[in-house]
Amino acid sequence: MKRIAAIVPLLAMAVGACSVSPDQEKQMGEQTAHEVAARLPIVDDPYIDSYINELGDTIAGRTSRSDLQWHFYIVNSHQVNAFALPGGYIYVNRGLIESADRADELAGVLGHEIGHVILRHSVKQMQQEQKLGVAATLACTLTNICKSGLGEAAINIGGSAMISRYSRKDELEADSEAVENVLRVNFDPEGIPALFEVLMEQRKTEPTIVDGWFSTHPLEESRIQQARRLIAAKGADNVAGLVQNIPSYAAFRKAVSSLPEPPPPSPDQQGPGQ
Repeated sequence: MKRIAAIVPLLAMAVGACSVSPDQEKQMGEQTAHEVAARLPIVDDPYIDSYINELGDTIAGRTSRSDLQWHFYIVNSHQVNAFALPGGYIYVNRGLIESADRADELAGVLGHEIGHVILRHSVKQMQQEQKLGVAATLACTLTNICKSGLGEAAINIGGSAMISRYSRKDELEADSEAVENVLRVNFDPEGIPALFEVLMEQRKTEPTIVDGWFSTHPLEESRIQQARRLIAAKGADNVAGLVQNIPSYAAFRKAVSSLPEPPPPSPDQQGPGQ
């Protein structure tokens, strides 16, 4: 808790201000990323790390915030989820990659999370969670480490997300950004609603794997339809030559699926006060 407490004054400062400056945003993200690294099982594999960062940088580098030093991480958790921190820190669970059959589906997720950073939704998320401790809440949301009795007693998760749900407006705005973000690098934005449909089906058969995603990313049939309307509005449904998959993606996905099983939570990952 000492490590988490260190970030609270910075967040309090940001909450009290009328707005968060770009420098403050970067500092918030950097400090929280250090906390997250201490709590989450971040994958440390040169090939996997290089692949996700190359793909992420390709997309982020063509956006209005290409000046940020973007960082992309894979979390060793079978839970399907992804999240963004201010300043360009993006986390994707292995479970999401295991669910994404095509490269354009993963590109759509990255484009969406990048969109949250561009639109500064991630700043708002951190402001909302500053009392509980961002690193702890993110650890609970992206993994199942707080599902133990001790964890639930320490943090009243009660089936709800530890990181607040993005609003419907935030999600639709990030979806719109995602369409533009992937189109700039010639990926087919159809990967966005296609993955939504995969997750909706998974919810019927493996609800415990995808519940975290639905808690933090409101998703229903109307959002899938809206994503396709966004694609049609951009004329992308009639663009020839857009990439849905690339040969290297199958090898990357196989490498992710071959990672060691996620480690059991350590005592300090049971939640604040443990």
